[in-house]
Amino acid sequence: MPRAKGGFKTRRRRKKVLERAKGYYSAKSRLYRSAAEAVDKALQYAYRDRKAKKQEFRALWIIRINAAVRALGLTYSQFISGLKKANITLNRKALADMAYNDPSAFSQLVEKVKN
Repeated sequence: MPRAKGGFKTRRRRKKVLERAKGYYSAKSRLYRSAAEAVDKALQYAYRDRKAKKQEFRALWIIRINAAVRALGLTYSQFISGLKKANITLNRKALADMAYNDPSAFSQLVEKVKN
């Protein structure tokens, strides 16, 4: 059986990994094995952090809503409970955006919830 030296397919696969590792420090951008390890780890982080990003943004929206509502004399939990009772279906992203960019409309919404 002839010796396989890693022809076209192997070269293409390795080139793809090294292309992804461009910009990494030192050997991680030059040597295949180091680059492959770094790229694998980077892809794991990317997958994990796409999930974490959603959690972080939801937390940010809740913090913004809470700050805006407390200035108007309610707590976050009272406000969300009041929204449900008043049958107002706005998600936290929209509420946080309203609190940040349109405080007058948000204060009117809080007054509705208070009553």
